Amino acid sequence: MKQESAPFTYSKPTSTKAILVGVKLPGDISSAGISLEELTGLAVTAEYDPVAELTQRLNEINPKTFLGSGKVEELKQAVLHHSPEVVVFDEELSPRQNRELEKILKCRVIDRPWLILEIFSHHARTREAKTQVELARLKYALPRLTKMWGHLSRQRGGIGMKDVGETQIQLDQRMIRNEIHKLEKKLKQIDREKKTQRKSRQGTFKVALVGYTNVGKSSLMNKLTGADTLVENKLFATLDPTVRKIKKNFPYPVLLSDTVGLINKLPHDLVASFKSTLDEVRDANLLIHVVDISHPEYINQLQTTDDLLVQMEMDEIEVILVFNKIDSIEDIEKLEKAHEKFPSAICISCKKDEGIDALRQKIISQYEKKLSPFQLELEHSQAGLISQIRKFALIVKEDYKEDRICLSLRLPPGGKAKLKFILSPQEISANG
Repeated sequence: MKQESAPFTYSKPTSTKAILVGVKLPGDISSAGISLEELTGLAVTAEYDPVAELTQRLNEINPKTFLGSGKVEELKQAVLHHSPEVVVFDEELSPRQNRELEKILKCRVIDRPWLILEIFSHHARTREAKTQVELARLKYALPRLTKMWGHLSRQRGGIGMKDVGETQIQLDQRMIRNEIHKLEKKLKQIDREKKTQRKSRQGTFKVALVGYTNVGKSSLMNKLTGADTLVENKLFATLDPTVRKIKKNFPYPVLLSDTVGLINKLPHDLVASFKSTLDEVRDANLLIHVVDISHPEYINQLQTTDDLLVQMEMDEIEVILVFNKIDSIEDIEKLEKAHEKFPSAICISCKKDEGIDALRQKIISQYEKKLSPFQLELEHSQAGLISQIRKFALIVKEDYKEDRICLSLRLPPGGKAKLKFILSPQEISANG
């Protein structure tokens, strides 16, 4: 009987030397230096040790090696000198470019999307996140398999694992396709479970934090909810979504979601795999777009997030723009210019606890703006339901008459659905 290999596992030496390659392409508005600095942060987060950096301004991409021939030779000499285990490109490489570069450099070559996938794989904690990341990794790796990819280690045993004439790479490809099929089925089941969970939160006003990675979303989550979400000065420190109730000095029932940070050149397969996680954001009534105002490329980061929200079909949701880390700005003119460009933005410092109350008031006003009036009549025997209604609805007036109780309510989006759990559909229809 033919045996299948075990799923791929990721392994890497504890100190993995890497050479980083940055490129400035035509039409790229971001600074090559800043992008390479971000790539360094990604590499360190993925536990690589950058030993050298190379950059090139390209007018056109070489379809075979991405870089020009002179720069490839320079990179080859750097590899001979530093003996790195891996070369990391700041741009996405085609499968052909990946193969050609590995042949020339005689070491593993990866690109920015794969590096991000490695980080996500390392940080995934829940069953859902692990499944999503592994699916994205396998889809990305499938067309890029080469003999150099020893980091996709295998554990095999038994006889007859290969068909006659089947090469090692063909076997790997067949195994990966089978694994992708299994993971897609698993994700569909997880997605059904998540939909059930989100249904239970219908009728509750939901706010989601979005923004570039490492801008302070988790710190803001802790300030607004009193939660103890992990806060680290590290890219993608938060991966699994966290949902908490806003508690501190807050008059209404509002759920706040902390979501994975976004980044430039985010792998498409990763966005697709994280559908159920991103649905947490799609279901939100309000987004808080957090921006690190102290970052030299904050406008590009803001635009990257906006572009990804459009790509993920979330651009119709109302947004509060928040400039975080104002305590890190020494040049007051930078803040004034940001105010002129984005007059509706709220400036805060999670570190110094500044501007948080103003943000709370903005959330409250957005909540109240979405409330709709609703008249409800109850029997006196149903008076015990009022405390349950108060948990999700604003009771403007209570009028106790001889034969009934008349309530003037203001309901949040989905509030009628929440009432159905308390009253019968007939009672809702009669009152509406």
